[in-house]
Amino acid sequence: MVTVLSQHRRFFIAAALAGLALRLVFLVYFPTVTDDSHVYLNLATNWMQHGLYGQTQGTEIVPTCARLPGYPAFLAVIFSIFGAGNIRALLIVQIVVDMATCLLIADLARRTLRTSTAARAAFVLAATCPFLANYAAAVLTETLEGFFTVVALDCAVAGLERLDGTSGKTGISWPLWIATGLAIGACILVRPDGGILIPAVVAYLAAIGARRFSHAAKPATPSPHLASPVTASPASSSISALSFFSVAGIGVVVVVTALAPLAPWTLRNLRTLHRFQPLAPRYANESDELTPLGFNRWVKTWMAEYVSVEEIYWNVPGEKIDLAKLPSRALDEPGRAATLATIADYNEAQDLTPDLDARFGELATERFRAHPLRSYLLLPALRVADMWLRPRTEMLPPDPRWWEFNDDPRESALAVGFGLLNLAYLAAAMLAVVRRRTWLRYLGLLGGFVLLRTLFLGTVENPEPRYTLECYPVVLVWASALFARF
Repeated sequence: MVTVLSQHRRFFIAAALAGLALRLVFLVYFPTVTDDSHVYLNLATNWMQHGLYGQTQGTEIVPTCARLPGYPAFLAVIFSIFGAGNIRALLIVQIVVDMATCLLIADLARRTLRTSTAARAAFVLAATCPFLANYAAAVLTETLEGFFTVVALDCAVAGLERLDGTSGKTGISWPLWIATGLAIGACILVRPDGGILIPAVVAYLAAIGARRFSHAAKPATPSPHLASPVTASPASSSISALSFFSVAGIGVVVVVTALAPLAPWTLRNLRTLHRFQPLAPRYANESDELTPLGFNRWVKTWMAEYVSVEEIYWNVPGEKIDLAKLPSRALDEPGRAATLATIADYNEAQDLTPDLDARFGELATERFRAHPLRSYLLLPALRVADMWLRPRTEMLPPDPRWWEFNDDPRESALAVGFGLLNLAYLAAAMLAVVRRRTWLRYLGLLGGFVLLRTLFLGTVENPEPRYTLECYPVVLVWASALFARF
């Protein structure tokens, strides 16, 4: 990549300046601090000032495992350098990290497409992508998670190049595979779903190992000029078998180095909280906090789009459920009367008591039984489609009901524009896979990661578009393949 940068210095400088300008626009006009941001900021401040990883409750700091320590540690480092609570400095550092991610995306394109033109195209697409730039100006985990995701994929591809000899060097580069595992471990410490990289990498290595093992076990093709078949020598068979076990060893190294960073966190939770908690809880809840499992299961029986997350899911408990904002399928049979009665009782209390949560759970069980195809297949597919296809303006002023065009026309135009741009990125990536898949090396690794993450997102009840952002580097790499010929 250094050679590509030196050969096209002016191009990369111009594209980098355009990317920085875009990110500064988001920094100046749309800096974002959400409720989750306040949690991370509180954890980082307490950790830095008091040496205790916990949340402030009243006058006390209570130890917690509700959030993994990766992003709070990042915040604490920034605050220790630039001052506690210096959000502007934090966002500037995130912009630098995001621009580094753009360079890594370019390198990933260069390795998978074997051309500097694809690297330049990928860098321009990444640097000018408003979806990446938007989250660089938000106090959220997405920018850091995206950086480590691309590091892991780029190191894995570089290691695979060594295995197949296309990089000019042959053999196993253990430092590259250790770096892959450590990058995955960093992803997990930032967000637990970063662990999806482990099965993606291991499955690809398993496919390589199985192929090499089958080649080692396959008898040689008989020669038409000889009376007896030509068999492989014991030496060549042992080399092939060694290749299989070497690939298996790579998989072990990746898994061990990816999980090793979780050991201190797990031991801390055992020692401080007396809980075996290697990751954060599924719903980021405290040990003494009621987890609304029944309500969440009920939500899964009807939720299909992000607008319901903002209007219903995030407001419970604490605010009333507006029946007018519920889709009709949430109130269909069976159990319509029971659903209305349960919602009415909740609206009166505006609190999810254990009894109310259990009633929502009973409604969910009945609805899953009555509509299995819709609940287990159709709605998860719709939630995934909504995460991938809706305009990525959740951190911007446009109303989540952008299609109603009831608010500012400029905001509606922005939502439509972002939606069309998102479709353009995805269409370009899909077209490249269909028409240029012979050009796309390691398609199984990158595509496997996107597929596994997409399948995982089908299991969550709250379809937030930001959950697919970790896949966007792969989308941009594939989209750059369309420009490779030029």
